[in-house]
Amino acid sequence: MHGQAKGGFEVKRTPQDALDAGDGAQIGHVRFDKRFHGPLDAASVVHMLAVGTDVPGSAAYVAIERIAGTLDGRQGSFLTQHNGILDRGQPTLSLSVVPDSGAGELAGLTGRMAIDIVDGAHFYTFDYELPDPVPGKD
Repeated sequence: MHGQAKGGFEVKRTPQDALDAGDGAQIGHVRFDKRFHGPLDAASVVHMLAVGTDVPGSAAYVAIERIAGTLDGRQGSFLTQHNGILDRGQPTLSLSVVPDSGAGELAGLTGRMAIDIVDGAHFYTFDYELPDPVPGKD
């Protein structure tokens, strides 16, 4: 089953300890708690490591996110991996489902997610594939 889920989400940011990476770079650890709405009706916890350089607009982050809830009515959980780059103000983001991380009715899930921030509001577009029928149900 091919699908696309779109909706909004809220984010609560909780900074953790920061580290000096040397040469003017700082590594920050941040926890995010998210609540997704729409076809993805779920909650998640994200652990992110981010680094900024002394060049304005240049930074990077990596993160692992566990999402649990329902996706188009299927109950379960899955993990995503984030890789974000800010190259002198030009952002790129790769956000993918970790292979074989789907559980429950989301077993076998694959996909990629895009995140947009418009006037301070957060939105997602999740292009995904799921096996049909639901694993474990006949």
